[in-house]
Amino acid sequence: MQVVLVYDIPNDSKRSKVADICQDYGLDRIQYSAFCGKLQVTHIDELMLKIKKVIGKKAANIQIFQISSDDWNKRRVLEQTE
Repeated sequence: MQVVLVYDIPNDSKRSKVADICQDYGLDRIQYSAFCGKLQVTHIDELMLKIKKVIGKKAANIQIFQISSDDWNKRRVLEQTE
């Protein structure tokens, strides 16, 4: 299942740890606080549990969107580097 994970975490150290966890799960950073990639449903639940443990009681908004293969293949991407 393709997913997009986005987050808003005010605490710098917590935000950095969440980014590391996302990369550990093979997700690719697409923006500073956004990742995408392919995860099994069980890994999505596991990932959210790990993130919740890292965040603890601190303020955070983490959202994972599951995207069907058909919709994923219809996405449009413009990526440029200088």
